[in-house]
Amino acid sequence: MADGKPINVNDATFESEVLQSDTPVLVDFWAQWCGPCRMAGPVIEKIARDYAGKLKVCKLNVDDARQTATERGIMSVPTLHLYKAGRLVGQITGVTPNFESDIKKKVEPHLQQAGIGSE
Repeated sequence: MADGKPINVNDATFESEVLQSDTPVLVDFWAQWCGPCRMAGPVIEKIARDYAGKLKVCKLNVDDARQTATERGIMSVPTLHLYKAGRLVGQITGVTPNFESDIKKKVEPHLQQAGIGSE
């Protein structure tokens, strides 16, 4: 874990940081030029802080990690993928009106299943 901060991943580190993680992982597929991605950034950072020790939060710049973005079928940014035990278990595309609560609704059932849900 990165002490409640998102971890930057790329083509070389995606498998080890995300797919091989023992902890559920939320991946933010984003791009520097994407306005909605910049709006989502502070929310993603808050999620990382709120779920520190329970959820790994990663950021993958699609321009720098095109192979992984293509393999994962990323067609638009921002796209969030939730992985558990190396499997995709949830997805959000775009910044929704209730972005933070929508992320929590996707994440929390997978944390609770592992016995580490929020109190």
